[in-house]
Amino acid sequence: MDGASEHPELWAFLASLTPGERMSGTVAAIESFGVFVALDDGPAHPLFPGVGFITHPELAWHHFDEASDVVQVGQRVTCEFLQFDTWNLEARLSLRAMRPDPFQEFADRVEVGQTLHGEVTKLVPFGAFVRLTGGIEGLVHRQHLTSGPAEEVSDVVRVGEEMAVVVTEIDRSRRRLSLARRQEPSSDSP
Repeated sequence: MDGASEHPELWAFLASLTPGERMSGTVAAIESFGVFVALDDGPAHPLFPGVGFITHPELAWHHFDEASDVVQVGQRVTCEFLQFDTWNLEARLSLRAMRPDPFQEFADRVEVGQTLHGEVTKLVPFGAFVRLTGGIEGLVHRQHLTSGPAEEVSDVVRVGEEMAVVVTEIDRSRRRLSLARRQEPSSDSP
């Protein structure tokens, strides 16, 4: 399908949009692959429930299981325009771009070496993920879980366990937080 010749009004509308532009509309449909938005401005889409489309990663900064955990059909949304998808003739949108990135806010107020408290949320062969205040998660690599020889992660820590951790690295560009388990001073010391 040649979108420019078959749907000139829609093509012209989408081609006129600028990345970063704010667009408002109504959530028209929630699918397993993303969310369609019927935009307030511009023509209707010939095939889809809306000209706007939000992929799952662009819905929210936090982890969610279903798109319906973030938006509902009929909900009004304001999004940032990302790009013109010329194949599907749709405006790719970001809902999360309209909110501050909680990881960057966290990185603004936390420093390497700082001690924090969190809850173990997931065990993996190479370490444990710990959720801190604000829902930010970091990884405690298995070598930083215990002062002894590296054991199985499940022998050292359990999901749901509260833990004191030290921030060892904040990678803003990759949105990754590295942590180490804070070792409590031994009560046997003189």
